[in-house]
Amino acid sequence: MTRYLHTMIRVTDPDATIAFFNLLGLDETRRIESEQGRFTLVYLACKGQEDAEVELTYNWPAEDGSFETYEGGRNFGHLAFQVEDIYATCQTLADAGITINRPPRDGHMAFVKTPDGISIELLQNGRLAPREPWASMANSGSW
Repeated sequence: MTRYLHTMIRVTDPDATIAFFNLLGLDETRRIESEQGRFTLVYLACKGQEDAEVELTYNWPAEDGSFETYEGGRNFGHLAFQVEDIYATCQTLADAGITINRPPRDGHMAFVKTPDGISIELLQNGRLAPREPWASMANSGSW
């Protein structure tokens, strides 16, 4: 069974974006700050639909104070789906000729793209033990 989780968009002004989504009836459900990764993730959802979130990704300014700009739709990140068996799901996709852009080496997460180039994040419900051939794939990502 596949379950929709979230859609990720990159934002340049988290407070303004949160205020916008608040006007639509979405409220913050959780927040993750990463000093090492220099980003903040803010998850928003409609009341009663907390399991279908919008993920706002705010990349902190560079050391020189500059911000990354997002042009040509780059502010849209990905759709995320939870799957029962990430290895079986990726094998089904690979058997159909779909490139696994980030294989599930860790038994938890993979990325693929739709025919139109939209990123899809696949997340394992829990974490599976590493399994070949996935575990030994190079860190370069493409399969």
